[in-house]
Amino acid sequence: MPANLDLDTLKRLIKSGEIDTVLICMVDMQGRLMGKRYTGHFFLESGVKEAHTCDYLLAIDMEIEPVPGYKASSWARGYGDFVLKPDLKTLRRVPWLPGTALVICDVVDHHGEEVPHSPRQVLKKQVARAKKLGYNVMMAAELELFVFDESYESARAKDYKNLKHAGWYIEDYVILQTTKEEPLIRAIRNNMDAAGVPVECSKGEWGPGQEEINLKYAEAVEMADRIAIYKNGAKEIAHLQGKAVSFMAKIDHSLAGNSFHLHSSLWGAKNGKPMFYDKAAPNHMSELFCHYLAGQISGLRESAYFFAPYINSYKRFSAGTFAPTKAVWSLDNRTAGFRILGDGPNSMRSECRVPGADVNPYLAFATALACGLHGIENKLKLEPAFQGNAYEGKNIREVPKSLRDALALLDKSKILRSAFGDDVIDHYLHAGEWEQQEFDRRITDYERVRMFERG
Repeated sequence: MPANLDLDTLKRLIKSGEIDTVLICMVDMQGRLMGKRYTGHFFLESGVKEAHTCDYLLAIDMEIEPVPGYKASSWARGYGDFVLKPDLKTLRRVPWLPGTALVICDVVDHHGEEVPHSPRQVLKKQVARAKKLGYNVMMAAELELFVFDESYESARAKDYKNLKHAGWYIEDYVILQTTKEEPLIRAIRNNMDAAGVPVECSKGEWGPGQEEINLKYAEAVEMADRIAIYKNGAKEIAHLQGKAVSFMAKIDHSLAGNSFHLHSSLWGAKNGKPMFYDKAAPNHMSELFCHYLAGQISGLRESAYFFAPYINSYKRFSAGTFAPTKAVWSLDNRTAGFRILGDGPNSMRSECRVPGADVNPYLAFATALACGLHGIENKLKLEPAFQGNAYEGKNIREVPKSLRDALALLDKSKILRSAFGDDVIDHYLHAGEWEQQEFDRRITDYERVRMFERG
């Protein structure tokens, strides 16, 4: 796309001094950009071919603690290197950082084989599977975030308590309040556009200081790349303005959570035409779309970990908060886990409302696609659309209520073990089990308040 750099342009900009730094990045299990800052001249000499990083980057937790027990990476294996191969299609300027460009890399071993548990590789495998079946995959996401009139440093100094939100009332669609936040949100929108991450719009959301920034849909891997860049960039831009933003799934039990509404559709690999719309079919949903949606619904419970990877993620699933609690589908119904949208061939799509903004976009996209393809390959029949308020629905499929429940379901998942492979599933099971174990041994403020005097 025009905002991306090609290698010849980068060479010219480095020679002229307009660019002096190139970020060589991979994406870790948490969805973070990790990597190195290369001088422009050394990137052209060496980094353009490959870079090396410690293989523990796909075996750490949020605290960058080397987690014991992984098969792929450990102290016993010496924590050696793996190789980052720049995908030059992702080369772009970073307009909010002076003289800086960025490239996202594929992770390979010393034999040149892709590391199967690398999130980008997990998604690429499912995209290749779809391509083999004759489909191109288009995806998008609506990410919500909270804006704080705090720096990240002041938020940490306050132990993330009693922080000053950018607003004090619910600002869903409210122009006045979002105008107050516009210096930051406008900077994010415009910088993302300039970085080759096209933005459609932003709007106030259902919490104080909460905004939603919608990125334009794209091919699945490109879209996941854009989201990784966007989340990192939004935080950097906020930092540069002395502000903080958070994509945490549930900031406060009394407030709405941050969602990652996942939109997906399939298009013909040969003719480039959308394949989910059929004017003559009920609700204009093609037979292919019905099979795809049936697969997503049938696989939701066993795949929930990749939509909600942390303890906090499950606290977002609360009735009456616009976060779903039931794994059912409905037409333009925000109480259902799957909302069907679109009034024409190019817009007909599935919106999965289960993921929170804390997800790894590559893993969430790969999961949604794997379940959808399972439905197509097995010609699963779509159940009737749910009518009414899904929060009040009885005896219907529920979203798992805890990380512990989701891990137990993932362990037994036939759909994802077949799609991702046992080693990949076991790798992420270990990550989730460590997350649960680390939380279980911590003492929370909730416990102290209740038990310090009265226990």
